[in-house]
Amino acid sequence: MDEMPEFRERGIAAVRLLQGVIYADEEPVWAILLENEIDLADYFYLIGLHLVIDRAEGLAYLKQLDEHELSGGYERLPKLFRKSPLGYEATILCVLLRDEYRRFEDEDLDNQRCVVSLDSLFELWESFFSSVSDEIQLRKSLVKSMNQLEKLKFVQAVKQSKDSWEIKKILKARVTVEQLEDLRNRLHNRNNSIDQDIDLLSDEDTN
Repeated sequence: MDEMPEFRERGIAAVRLLQGVIYADEEPVWAILLENEIDLADYFYLIGLHLVIDRAEGLAYLKQLDEHELSGGYERLPKLFRKSPLGYEATILCVLLRDEYRRFEDEDLDNQRCVVSLDSLFELWESFFSSVSDEIQLRKSLVKSMNQLEKLKFVQAVKQSKDSWEIKKILKARVTVEQLEDLRNRLHNRNNSIDQDIDLLSDEDTN
């Protein structure tokens, strides 16, 4: 076997970025990321990915470059991430959670994390399914959508509190205020095509 090249710490940050979002409170990988920002950005551009570092929000993640952003041969690169529609129910949940996060930022000055309960979400959730009278079925669909968003790292179950979930900052980064308003309008108009309107990554996209 040929001798491996000298180890570089930036490889730790590179692998973590390929696994998902990195937050500022994840030391020391956040420090490694910032120390090697230029080298990492250049490396990911070579494979058609854009490194996003939001210091104000304290998170970093990768975005697949769009076709119109690629030229000079880069358009020949295979896609590392595939675009996967969320689906109607998960998109509804995204809108509800994004609204909750916005209220948290505007009104909750005492807590560092945005945590919501399934019961409080269910009150909002069932208003979108007035034709469904089976509460058990509705609750199952809510939990299923929550688990789907957990795989995307948008939410995380709170171990110390049953049926409570933390809304992660990456949801704010991936669903902008403009997208939120557009999706809310489409939901209001009962347009079932909205599952095509959020372009997000899932765990399988990096396989």
